[in-house]
Amino acid sequence: MEHSATPLIPDHQLSLDDQISPVVSLDEMIEQNLANLGLPQFIQVILISLLLILESQQTFISVYTDEEPTWHCISNTTTCSSSSDICTLSKSAWAWDRPSDSTIISDWSLECAGSSILSGLPSSCFFIGCLLGGLALSTLGDSSSLGRKKLLFLSCFAMSITALATIFANNIWIYSTLRFVAGFFRAPIMTSVIVLLSEMVSKRWRGQVVIIGFTFFSFGLVSLPAVAYINRGSSWKMLYVWTSIPSIVCCIIIYPFVSESPRWLFIHGHEAEAMAVLKRLASPPNYQSDHGLESCCLSNMPPKAKNVVPKLDLYSSLKDLFNRKWALRRLLTIMALAFGIGVVYFGLLLGVGNLSFNIYLSLAFNGLLDIPAYLLTFILIERWSRKSSILTFCILSGTGSAICAAIGDEQEVLQIGLELASFFSACVAFNVLLVFGTELFPTCVRNSTTSLVRQAINLGAAFSPVLISAGRQNEFLSFGVFGLVVFCFGFFVVFLPETRGVTLCDTLDEQEYFKTGGELR
Repeated sequence: MEHSATPLIPDHQLSLDDQISPVVSLDEMIEQNLANLGLPQFIQVILISLLLILESQQTFISVYTDEEPTWHCISNTTTCSSSSDICTLSKSAWAWDRPSDSTIISDWSLECAGSSILSGLPSSCFFIGCLLGGLALSTLGDSSSLGRKKLLFLSCFAMSITALATIFANNIWIYSTLRFVAGFFRAPIMTSVIVLLSEMVSKRWRGQVVIIGFTFFSFGLVSLPAVAYINRGSSWKMLYVWTSIPSIVCCIIIYPFVSESPRWLFIHGHEAEAMAVLKRLASPPNYQSDHGLESCCLSNMPPKAKNVVPKLDLYSSLKDLFNRKWALRRLLTIMALAFGIGVVYFGLLLGVGNLSFNIYLSLAFNGLLDIPAYLLTFILIERWSRKSSILTFCILSGTGSAICAAIGDEQEVLQIGLELASFFSACVAFNVLLVFGTELFPTCVRNSTTSLVRQAINLGAAFSPVLISAGRQNEFLSFGVFGLVVFCFGFFVVFLPETRGVTLCDTLDEQEYFKTGGELR
């Protein structure tokens, strides 16, 4: 059952003078003036989504920079063959197929480092950085003066600068440290994009614009193999150069043209700025109607209503969240679900090098498969419940990944087909999860909770590189484990409320009101 948005102050608490002008809620104001996805809003969606191309490239760049390259025998003796362990061979008996500086493995002679932990260390450090960065920076988009926009661009710019600095690394330890720092600053990007997009449109369009953002993430994933292939004969450092410099330039150019979230501006007392943003974003028919900005906004709202949402100190929003058992239980449940999806989503993408298939085509096929997955998500979020969608595709992804591990490398075409099917299902579940996560919590903590959900995904992703390294000897330790984890953790979704078509709340009190009223249980 869907409830209409409630006024910020109940009518019975207002004096007779206060009730002369009708009081509207912030959600009503957004719905009335941003009901149509006009050109100003669409331009904002595109500009904000462009940053996900940059994030995607830095997230999966290790597929090429950290891969274990192929080699060949250069000795005519019988001691060297394609099935030999190069760690038992003389250095004079074999050579790399490409220049030795094409990946960090060959550049720093890590092929016989022995431990799968060491070869997977840089990728794990990146996702651990994402995890800690999310925990440290998550509330800055809610409670600090940064807001959604400044946090987004600051994070993207710092990530890009750190990626460029990676070219100066001369050993695995410095490299891993820089990857950790890049991951730390990368953490809030996806969260800020999702929240900023969803708060700039009415509830009718919030799911669709988030999917548009995901599509740009896919563009970054598809473009990365092309950049890597062009630089396949160059040093791995050139891949960081060709991805980081455009990112830095993009951040500088786009920043002045992106608007802050009107919801965030309003609840933090920046009413004039919020009004200016709404005027820029509102489509002309809505602006001229009787329900336009001039007739229903803050100028007609009682002074009490303007200050009903107090400014919050840093981390106070999360403290308030943790003090409410229903909210904490909801957060922990969706984080467990996110962990399982994170393991399989990032594990399948980062693990394409373990398949007996061309590594450039493998990642390109996965990236291209993202696009129909987004289109399917675009349809599902309007026609099917969030819970049913996530559970169904978690089961399908887990089953496909486990079978992929069971058949091995002998059936190359079938294996890549199952991997693609498993990734397609994981991608749909991932997309719906991110939309679902933004709808479960109110505006005052939405950036924080969405970020925590993202950090649960990153925690799952941090385990993936180690499993992938171990899976080079035993595929069950990679694809098999991925399948089991997402299959089991997917069932956590049954403990969460359905959110399709519900009103976005702005405060925890308002969310609790709807919860007790039966909208969210």
